[in-house]
Amino acid sequence: QEQLVESGGGLVRAGGSLRLSCAASGRIFSGNTLGWYRQAPGNQRELVATIASGGSTNYADSVKGRFTISRDNAKSTVFLQMDSLKPEDTGVYYCNRALQFGGRPVPLANGYWGQGTQVTVSL
Repeated sequence: QEQLVESGGGLVRAGGSLRLSCAASGRIFSGNTLGWYRQAPGNQRELVATIASGGSTNYADSVKGRFTISRDNAKSTVFLQMDSLKPEDTGVYYCNRALQFGGRPVPLANGYWGQGTQVTVSL
């Protein structure tokens, strides 16, 4: 059974930090590249960071240098440390499978999604 449970979102002022967590079922987590996606109101979902099973990471240009993705394989959990947050980082954040290609994160059209966690960054 597939399961994704995201948590850690909240309201923060610009320049602040948040740490997101995602507990994934073994079927989704084990051996797969995982990523954090976000969807702002009125926008399509975008992939912002990925981490391969071996630990290599890729980031979208919009978050590079501010966000850090990590994973705990023993706990089937993926994290996203978000620093120097900006209002444009506002959205619902989801974790799910992803790919890496050419040093860039590549989204997948996953059929199952968790409920996500809301991040709101105010001025």
